[in-house]
Amino acid sequence: MGIKVKLDLMLARRRMTLTQLSERIGITPANLSILKTGKGKAIRFSTLEAICHELNCQPGEILVFEED
Repeated sequence: MGIKVKLDLMLARRRMTLTQLSERIGITPANLSILKTGKGKAIRFSTLEAICHELNCQPGEILVFEED
């Protein structure tokens, strides 16, 4: 599987919607949705930093490595 994105879990923990997060960090809901569903191929460090800042979390709480 490789790297798995757990953005949906962190959003639920923070009781925040994808739309709310997108407005707060200036990323379109469509781009965040691609990341949330695991369809993204890359993420900029600046985007990851903004997400972590807004959700008050560490990158390891959003991105996890899972072996096949």
